[in-house]
Amino acid sequence: MDTSLQTESLLHTGTTFFPEGVGPFASSMDSLFYFIFWGSVIIFVPLILVSIYFLIAYRRKRENQLATKQMTHSTFLELAWTVPPTILVLIVFVWGFKGFLHMSVAPLNSQEIHVSGKKWFWEFSYPNGNKGIGELVVPVDTPVTLLMTSEDVIHSFFVPNFRIKRDVLPNRYTKLWFEADKVGNYQVFCTEYCGDGHSAMLAVVRVLSAEDYEDWLAEANSGDDLPLDKLGEKLYTSKACATCHSTDGTSRVGPTWKSLFGSKKAFVGGGTATVDENYIHESIVNPGAKVVAGFDNVMPTYAGSLNDREISALIAYIKTLQ
Repeated sequence: MDTSLQTESLLHTGTTFFPEGVGPFASSMDSLFYFIFWGSVIIFVPLILVSIYFLIAYRRKRENQLATKQMTHSTFLELAWTVPPTILVLIVFVWGFKGFLHMSVAPLNSQEIHVSGKKWFWEFSYPNGNKGIGELVVPVDTPVTLLMTSEDVIHSFFVPNFRIKRDVLPNRYTKLWFEADKVGNYQVFCTEYCGDGHSAMLAVVRVLSAEDYEDWLAEANSGDDLPLDKLGEKLYTSKACATCHSTDGTSRVGPTWKSLFGSKKAFVGGGTATVDENYIHESIVNPGAKVVAGFDNVMPTYAGSLNDREISALIAYIKTLQ
């Protein structure tokens, strides 16, 4: 993910319980939550106060004192603790079911974007063929349907501001939709534990005006005006390489890129090789072919996610990290 993007604060906007709501689901879901919350408070507090009163008023004064009168039946009390709770449960059910249907049925004119979850990043594929990693770009006031699948384990796509969350499963598709009604950048989390890099599996939903979105589509994935090493430096964050590989020698999920080029590596299962352009290219498109000793075979392939120039740019950038 491009860490230079500033997302809307999840702590300093919104309410005590929720960040600022964006889109068609926030108002209804928040209202239902507060109905349940304050309803529970209104019921809970009087019950506790009455219970405390009974504990004090009817406590035993002597060990041998027994109650002189016991109630065996009260139709009024039975109706009181049965009918109102049933009505409240039905209200919550109908309210929640209407919200569920709203979230489940996307508008017919929604724009479909494919989402692929991989350890540990999100990849987005657009109708015009553009692809992005760690950044989902959408136009404001436009319904968007996400068709999601995982290439390894179970992930979960969660955008707190939009009040949307859905598991992303291997070997099958799940869907959700949203419509952002405010321009801005909004944080995406993976909320299903998926391994060492789970907490770093972040992305940003970047909501643009219609005009800015068209401009973005026209220039997305170009980078033709950048030198290869500068483009590689940009791709290091935007393509989520930073999740697993450091540039300062720090050990992460994968080998550090500092002083990587020209070094000699030993591999799981035996064998060694000097890191050159061919080795780096193979590691990007077929990472399981040669796994460096001391590391697990967890890197997903970037074949199809990066074009030839982008791969060359990453190689050029790695060569500068000496």
